[in-house]
Amino acid sequence: MPFLPVTYEEMKARGWDQVDFVYVSGDAYVDHSSFGAAIITRVLEAHGYRIGMICQPDWRDPASIDVFGEPRLAFLVSSGNMDSMVNHYTVAKKRRRQDAYSPGGKIGYRPDRATTVYCNLIRRTYKHTPLIIGGLEASLRRLGHYDYWSDSVRRSILLDAGADLISYGMGEHSIVEIADALDSGLAVQDITFINGTVYKTRKEDEIYDAIRLPDFEEIKNNKKMYAKSFGIQYENTDPFQAKRLYEAYDGKMFVVQNPPAMPLTEIEMDDVYDLPYMRTYHPMYEKQGGIPALKEIKFSLTSNRGCFGGCSFCALTFHQGRIVQARSHASILKEAKQMIAEPDFKGYIHDVGGPTAQFRRPACQKQLTAGACKNRQCLFPKPCPNLEVDHSDYAALLEELRQLPGVKKVFVRSGIRFDYLLADPDDSFLRDLCRYHVSGQLRVAPEHISDAVLREMGKPPVQVYDRFVKKFEQINKELSMDQYLVPYLMSSHPGSTLQDAVALAEYLRDHHLSPEQVQDFYPTPGTVSTCMYYTGYDPVTMKKVYVAKNPHEKAMQRALIQYRNPRNYDLVHEALIKAGRRDLIGSGPKCLIRERKTHRH
Repeated sequence: MPFLPVTYEEMKARGWDQVDFVYVSGDAYVDHSSFGAAIITRVLEAHGYRIGMICQPDWRDPASIDVFGEPRLAFLVSSGNMDSMVNHYTVAKKRRRQDAYSPGGKIGYRPDRATTVYCNLIRRTYKHTPLIIGGLEASLRRLGHYDYWSDSVRRSILLDAGADLISYGMGEHSIVEIADALDSGLAVQDITFINGTVYKTRKEDEIYDAIRLPDFEEIKNNKKMYAKSFGIQYENTDPFQAKRLYEAYDGKMFVVQNPPAMPLTEIEMDDVYDLPYMRTYHPMYEKQGGIPALKEIKFSLTSNRGCFGGCSFCALTFHQGRIVQARSHASILKEAKQMIAEPDFKGYIHDVGGPTAQFRRPACQKQLTAGACKNRQCLFPKPCPNLEVDHSDYAALLEELRQLPGVKKVFVRSGIRFDYLLADPDDSFLRDLCRYHVSGQLRVAPEHISDAVLREMGKPPVQVYDRFVKKFEQINKELSMDQYLVPYLMSSHPGSTLQDAVALAEYLRDHHLSPEQVQDFYPTPGTVSTCMYYTGYDPVTMKKVYVAKNPHEKAMQRALIQYRNPRNYDLVHEALIKAGRRDLIGSGPKCLIRERKTHRH
């Protein structure tokens, strides 16, 4: 199957007078299963619907969304694979220089808050055509939320965008149900019953079996109420147990979140990834140098989605959910063979994974019938007694891929949960990982070493990471392999004080580590950590949490992780004095920096 039409002429060439849906995206058009737009449009196509693609329209020109005229059923709008604000700005709120999802990696092809801007543009011409929004940006802003870039609490994106429905989460189930409902002649205002959607209504008496969240005015003006509201939302992210939630605006408008859609079965996952993707970007971008984001994933395989890891700073619980869904070996091997046949394949499969590479099944059998537990995590603070730890299926899959003709090496670059690895009494998977799937270095994410900070992150205590390091080194020694770990670390996460940052620097000194990359905590929508950052409360326990918000203190915490860099000397010096740790300045073996000599004239 060719690419979906991107011009009126291509639509007519297919013998169509009108499309059923116009899909408007903030990303360039890449027809690959790693791109949400490709999945949703191919799923709709498989159900018999006609779709026209408008990618990166000129938001200053209303004619740019008029390519196909009015769609028969609805406009579908997404900012793309990323939140447009994260795509555009660093954590320091500085403009990024590149956009991997745009032609040639150039910036400027999409607006800030792309979903809202596109919807407002469409509404100028098409006043009454149904507008359905989806993708990460809409999914994580579905109710009142803290917005880091404006440092304010914003309304549900449904209201700001003037849209009719949000399809939140991964969307395959809900988008087909929405399409079928519209196709049957139902008015969009009457589509209030589909799981995985958010709608608006003025009729509170018609909202049934639901929890009323604190009103928008309350969460806007009271941080404790915001944290309470977020806590209720966090408890209601599981498709088996979640209640309907709703939020009032001025006592007249109500935004209603239906429970999440059910996770895909293995057969459904296989069907989604078996759709006729072109597996590349549209040829119209060739002259501009293609789309850089494709390079990262072109020779990678998605094996799962969802994650029961439950890290506080990750939005997966809100978007993909905690129940792991996986594809069959046959489906993954079929895609691998397609990949091998591509002319630019060099023999290397770059990754086989998902949010967490080695999760190939739900955490326990109960999750398949009753969902994930509301009040406990699967891995934190330690693995749940009901957790089923088994790497055999993933190990077998990797071995099958290694055996394929034309494959030289299969790498694992998705995140590995080292606490889950250690919970497995059989270390054969870790041996296989070291022997076959690491390219000299394995990226892992301890994130910090202070147990107080790790607790707020939802990560295991540092001793678990230390045990993993020893085991990794021991296995590599036995295999006579010279490989090492690259730890990802995060500065200024809620709960991290200057003393915690100093303790991390001491840990790095004692373990002879010099991290090249440090991620300053980025408060993005839809995470527990962002709620802590804004409110100073942990929304799960409602306990107060220390938050480093002052940019100078954040700079000091970050500099301490890279205390060996001469450019960080002044910040590190100031931080150590502020933390009462002058003992770490000098020439002793435990000192982080030397005292600078002052010259007398």
